[in-house]
Amino acid sequence: MKGISFQSDILPLKNELFRMALRITQNREEAEDVVQETMLKVWKRREQWAQLESVEAFCLTICRNVALDRLRRMDYQQQSLDDDIDPADHSRSSNPEQMAIQNDRTRMVRQFISELPERLRTCMQLRDIEGKSYRDIAAILDIPEQQVKVNIFRARQAVKKKISPFL
Repeated sequence: MKGISFQSDILPLKNELFRMALRITQNREEAEDVVQETMLKVWKRREQWAQLESVEAFCLTICRNVALDRLRRMDYQQQSLDDDIDPADHSRSSNPEQMAIQNDRTRMVRQFISELPERLRTCMQLRDIEGKSYRDIAAILDIPEQQVKVNIFRARQAVKKKISPFL
């Protein structure tokens, strides 16, 4: 891929990078720091841009590695993503009881996802939340495509098993 521009090709990925960093770190401030560090690392490697097949996969891989490095360095304890839930985002339900039920289920699912092992959680987030293809996930995580499918299946099964008693 030639002619990659930081402004038009990389900077627009910041929201996607933030979502990935937030899923890994489970902390808004840490995720912002991860995105900033990622952008710096991507800029420092600008001489490699011409050889990239996917600038998005390149950026997401760096972001993932930076986030995991931060977790390892800080021995960070997992927290829930409850702060990330937008109470105004309940356009599908109009009655307050339905909204409360939907909010509780969302919190539960997010909590169960946050408890998954890192590799399962990342695969599930990239596929089910970010909408990435199996091939893209495999490139980002540097694992075989078949392993991505297995990880996503296991993650979904684990969440389904945990949530089934509550439904």
